[in-house]
Amino acid sequence: MPDTAIADARTSPAAVWRVLENLKGEDLIAWRMADLPNRAAAESRGLTEGYPFGWYGICYSDELAVGEVKAVRYLSRDMAVWRGEDGQARVLDAYCRHLGAHMGYGGRVHGNDLECPFHAWRYNGTGAVTEIPYAKTIPPKAKRADCVRGWPVTERNGLIWIWYHPEGTAPLWEVETYPEVGSADWTPYKKFEWRVYNSLRNMHDNGLDMAHFLYVHRTAVFPESEIIIEGQRLSAIARAKLGTPKGLVDGAIVSSGVSPSQSSVRFQGISETLLVSAITPVEPDELHARFAFTQPKSEADGPTGGLARALIRDICKQFDQDKVIWDRQRYETEPLMCDGDGPVPLARERYDQFMSTEAFERAKGKKRTFHTKPKV
Repeated sequence: MPDTAIADARTSPAAVWRVLENLKGEDLIAWRMADLPNRAAAESRGLTEGYPFGWYGICYSDELAVGEVKAVRYLSRDMAVWRGEDGQARVLDAYCRHLGAHMGYGGRVHGNDLECPFHAWRYNGTGAVTEIPYAKTIPPKAKRADCVRGWPVTERNGLIWIWYHPEGTAPLWEVETYPEVGSADWTPYKKFEWRVYNSLRNMHDNGLDMAHFLYVHRTAVFPESEIIIEGQRLSAIARAKLGTPKGLVDGAIVSSGVSPSQSSVRFQGISETLLVSAITPVEPDELHARFAFTQPKSEADGPTGGLARALIRDICKQFDQDKVIWDRQRYETEPLMCDGDGPVPLARERYDQFMSTEAFERAKGKKRTFHTKPKV
């Protein structure tokens, strides 16, 4: 039988509680996004690997109005994001090729183009200069697409996504669309965000680390799970007893993802909930994590609304608990493993396919399945 001290999922985990116990309300929100002083250098933590290719969320759609320009930094690059008069979002590297002005600060939308604040050079979404108001001719190099790097952009599930590939390869898949998002029967997003001082690879490993659910998050028992990796897609279901004010409840966490940066999780048992996540590297040792929740209005606004809200709080609490560890974690290239660690090596194998097109192609059609059983 599980230790009675951890039989309730609401129990504060001793391993991380000293960091979190006094963080409430605005203090907790600030901690989630704060700088982390005195952290070890990325090199000493093994966090200098390049970024996996895929789609990355860079802002919510409702954060960018028509005619608005924003400055963002992701994937170790400064970028300018704008929405043209046609309503389409576009993204370029931030620096004008003329004299280096950052176009995310003071730049403005001119029709569907981005105008540099320094000398009003105007760029389209491919990065080509379309107009220099004070010049008779545009230099030939400036007319070329990618005079400034342009990023493939799509909008799905209320987020603006950019495609990254280190070799400039065009998008290899589309961002999935979830019918619940924007449905009249489901709530608008409840949004949460974190800065995590770690790599996307370590966070990806954590998703298939079944043992930590018991020791970090204090699920009532070691969860039973099934993980299927088929090509690029990862599907997983973890079943566990969840502690609630009304006692233990059978719960399930159903995850689905097509890349390390792009996934969804459906929570069942307490209140039906869809979590859309976007995890985007800022630097090799820094991630910006966005969680967006939607729930059936019949549950969120009805008699079970308290449980629905509590579920979201608990999911965010679990991410807080992980962050305490992630922020100081090192990447182990050859970790010592035991028979209870489950599919962590499988997670690493899956991640590797997004580090090279060759590995991605080799993985197509390959299917691997892993099961864990409760340890009592």
